[in-house]
Amino acid sequence: MIDVTINNITVSVPEGTTILEAAEKAQVHIPTLCHLNMPNVRYVNKCSSCRICMVEVEGRANLVPACATEVTQAMVVKTSTPRAMSARKIVLELLLSDHPADCLCCPKNTRCELQSLAYELGVREIAYKGEQSIYPPDVTSCSFIRDLNKCIMCRRCETVCNNVQTVGVYSAVDRGFDAVVNSAFGRPIIESPCTFCGQCVSVCPTAALTEVNHTRKVLEALNDPDKYVVVQTAPAIRVALGEEFGLDAGTIVTGKMVAALKQMGFDKVLDTDFAADLTVMEEAAEFIDRVKNGGRLPILTSCCPAWVKFFEHQFPDLLDIPSTCKSPHEMMGAIIKTYVAEKIGIPAEKIYVVSVMPCLAKKYEAARPELVNDEMDNVDAVITTRELAEMIRESGINFLELQDEEFDHPIGQSSGASVIFGTTGGVIEATLRTACEWLTGKPLNKIEFHELRGLSGIREAELEIAGMEFRIGIANGLGNTRTLLEKIRNGEVHYDAIEIMACPGGCINGGGQPAHHNNWGILEKRSRALYAEDQRKPLRKSHENPSIIQLYKEYLGEPNSEKAHALLHTYYQKRELV
Repeated sequence: MIDVTINNITVSVPEGTTILEAAEKAQVHIPTLCHLNMPNVRYVNKCSSCRICMVEVEGRANLVPACATEVTQAMVVKTSTPRAMSARKIVLELLLSDHPADCLCCPKNTRCELQSLAYELGVREIAYKGEQSIYPPDVTSCSFIRDLNKCIMCRRCETVCNNVQTVGVYSAVDRGFDAVVNSAFGRPIIESPCTFCGQCVSVCPTAALTEVNHTRKVLEALNDPDKYVVVQTAPAIRVALGEEFGLDAGTIVTGKMVAALKQMGFDKVLDTDFAADLTVMEEAAEFIDRVKNGGRLPILTSCCPAWVKFFEHQFPDLLDIPSTCKSPHEMMGAIIKTYVAEKIGIPAEKIYVVSVMPCLAKKYEAARPELVNDEMDNVDAVITTRELAEMIRESGINFLELQDEEFDHPIGQSSGASVIFGTTGGVIEATLRTACEWLTGKPLNKIEFHELRGLSGIREAELEIAGMEFRIGIANGLGNTRTLLEKIRNGEVHYDAIEIMACPGGCINGGGQPAHHNNWGILEKRSRALYAEDQRKPLRKSHENPSIIQLYKEYLGEPNSEKAHALLHTYYQKRELV
């Protein structure tokens, strides 16, 4: 342990601790901008490029960055000397001199860390005038927009993309005034191996990275008398939306969310959980077919579009391993425009399907040409949790005072298995609840598979089902996924089924969720809330959902039937690495 004194407060910290970390223990605030601590994935962005955290160390002539300077025995640090405070302010003023002054209409207005820091450090005017960077915005992606004019070279996106997700889209290029974080050769993001997971958007402190906003598009549809607008909401939305209105993380706001959507004028408000149950039916049937008929194992879940694009780019030799099931919201869109359309007597071409998702990759997924039926997209628009909150506020709805309402029918009913799709481990647990009973022909003695739960990056469990041993793998975060798949490719490990989610923690940490600022406790609360919701459900298994049973009886026939395949399954393709 090392003793260090910060602003006359002495603390003992382990060797290797930075001044910033020691200051946190001493409860001394040092402002930061580029620093990003990601304890959940054991990565820290401490390139010290912004120089906002400069402090004075006794005996040293120069100021040092607190985020990247390790403490030494008996070090004396001063964080609020005139020299340190002046240096921070000058650095911030220089950053602002090359930053667009469009705060009032910026997508990150009131949520921008640069804006907050300017307020904290008392910057009230642009002190330095001069040349400004001018880059055309990259709007090629269906998921997010890159505006390099607002890039402050914090390099957080570079760290999360390269080190955590191992996709490798971003890199710092050029020097001096021209330095910026960009894609290879400055090519549009759509031409890169980007998976559109949105983790870069989640960590960006400014509006250099923002989601493609579909709220205008949805409002126009709601006001079009020729459109019948149906909305569906993913499991992870109900445990995160409340945070946008001041509620604690993990507060379940399902009823208020439904009430808000109905007030906004949606013709039907449906639960994507129903389609999660449908996904379980198809995926469990596909798994059992492979087990009984010598099919390719392991089977990999295919609910996450960012993970799908990742393996199309990075592991094209394994394209026959993932399940061919569409993701739940795409299945739901297909069923809405066929089965539901017939039930309610509305022509499919008049139905406009909106998905509320925790994920930016769902925006890209909805535009994939493979995901159409009868030349119609399964889903017409995707909005994130943040965008839904924006629409609720814009509509003048007092969210906290809303009385709970229920989802509409005929496909609003769901099981507890479907709810846990929103957290890592939930998809495989939900699928096993059904697969186990189908394989054994007997009811499960236990519903919950606690060995599959948790937020660690890679997990595994061994289960005995119908006298057979099954090895289950779980990976969340694309870096962990790469590690697991490379071991499979090299024959180092064997699994029978693997669940993969692109975002660390799963959909509860999707790129469209309210910012958690790497507070892993918030993700744990969201995850626990989904499991609690599962426990409260009267039905806990997908195959016991009466609405699912009715859908197969009236329309699909049986899981993996020809009609089910035509509507609910897809295919994959090799994509080039650029």
